[in-house]
Amino acid sequence: MQVHIDALGAEGHGLARLPDGAPLFVTGALPGEDVTIVPTGDGRGQLETVIHPSADRVAPVCDLFGQCGGCSVQYMSLPLSLRWKTDTVLRALHAAGYADPVPVTSWQGAPMTRRRVDLAFARAEQDIILGLHRRRGAVVDMTQCHVLEPALFALLAPLRQMLHSLPAVRRGGDLQINMLDSGPDLLLATDGPPGPDDRRILAQFAGTHRIPRISWRPPGSHDTPETAAQTAGVWHEFCGVRTAPPPGAFLQPSRAGEDAIRQAVLDALPTKRIRGDIIELYAGCGTLSFALAERARVMAYEGDAAAFACLKQASGGTRVQAFHNDLNRQPVMGTTLAKAGAVVLDPPHAGAGAQLQQIIDGKPLRVIYVSCNPTALRRDAASLLQAGYRLERVTVIDQFLWSTEVESVCLFTRPPPPRRR
Repeated sequence: MQVHIDALGAEGHGLARLPDGAPLFVTGALPGEDVTIVPTGDGRGQLETVIHPSADRVAPVCDLFGQCGGCSVQYMSLPLSLRWKTDTVLRALHAAGYADPVPVTSWQGAPMTRRRVDLAFARAEQDIILGLHRRRGAVVDMTQCHVLEPALFALLAPLRQMLHSLPAVRRGGDLQINMLDSGPDLLLATDGPPGPDDRRILAQFAGTHRIPRISWRPPGSHDTPETAAQTAGVWHEFCGVRTAPPPGAFLQPSRAGEDAIRQAVLDALPTKRIRGDIIELYAGCGTLSFALAERARVMAYEGDAAAFACLKQASGGTRVQAFHNDLNRQPVMGTTLAKAGAVVLDPPHAGAGAQLQQIIDGKPLRVIYVSCNPTALRRDAASLLQAGYRLERVTVIDQFLWSTEVESVCLFTRPPPPRRR
């Protein structure tokens, strides 16, 4: 079947229309292209040939594209990717009921700047395969990558050798790496418990490659990791404030992306003196907290115990006061939020949950919403609209290159109540 691609869908698939008007999604197709496809059912088609390619079609930069489970749209030019992600956020807000045009800015990162990664590894006959899972399949060895920082990627080769020598690696496991200011921070999960020989190997590896800390926990566990090897202190700075992140701490994918989000949040604050405290919800280890504290006192709430402890320890002598709350079970109440000069929230992928109702009840005049999921943003933004909030500005952040992930910073305001005479 030959079809014409009109647009891109939410997952980056080309969108065509069948003769009866029904939508057809084609993976790998771009707007403006005429393609031949094989229908596979469920409103989808498999791309066979591109008859008239789009000017935005490019050759994938990585030889592993189509195998590795990381990048999904490397055939799409980066300018088109940013336009599509911006449209995705704006469509979500329009679906929430915000139809009036607002100022929109967008930012896109650069290749080879990602500083954190979650990898899987598997023992082969003579070596270790280390990389990302093939889509719904086995681990693909990451022999090249155009996303990771060069220093992080350079660590993969010696890691393969070290993991191959670990008795605790029976069949495989997982590895998370954060490139902190103090150096690489590794969180290892193996299918066997580490013994004395494992700890000796890990300590030697950490010393050789200047890795301050290697932590361990069983695969699939959410328990507090144990320190398997430590050669130096672990630290990371947010706006000049030194923190001690726990193993596996959340870190924005790139330094420049973190700066872009932080600047968008600061730009959404009042230009004049802020009346009241800034209440920050889902504060993490302080990614935004200490920057916000340069504008006003910050009441920062975080549910994860380890992240809260990190924030609490670092906040001494600053205008940040940290609180430990599971915001879905113990949300900050509306009576507290009502007094805020601004509310900043950076919720998890599922959205603001029970905390959003307390924001609506409290009616703070300014809500700055940092979103990593347009679907959750649409749902939460619709609730804010019903509560009388206006959308003032949107910033779209693309720091997950060649993927379907997109972040945004949205400013919602509501008019102040009339003054009583």
